[in-house]
Amino acid sequence: QVQLVESGGGLVQAGGSLRLSCADSGRTFSRYAMGWFRQAPGKEREFVAGISSSGVSTYYTDSVKGRFTISRDNAKNTLYLQMNSLKLEDTANYYCAAGSTIYARSSERYDYWGQGTQVTVSS
Repeated sequence: QVQLVESGGGLVQAGGSLRLSCADSGRTFSRYAMGWFRQAPGKEREFVAGISSSGVSTYYTDSVKGRFTISRDNAKNTLYLQMNSLKLEDTANYYCAAGSTIYARSSERYDYWGQGTQVTVSS
């Protein structure tokens, strides 16, 4: 059973940085590909970044390439999203998700979800 809990969100000025974490209390974390999604008010949930089960492969949506870095520590059952050079348009509720399909960008490909953590970027 996968149980995901995000943390690390908050209020930050444009140009600043935040690191999100996603901890899994289960014992199967290392078996799953993981992803970060975000949803802004009035918008659909969108893919942000993904990582293979081993952590070797990573992939990003174009708008965050060069600014965000996804990583994982399978020994700690934890997924991370380092967010640098934050922009106003990065404001959203951020969710982590676990799935069995590598390189998946659709939320339908993910089976388990956290409750989300809010990131607000101010000017």
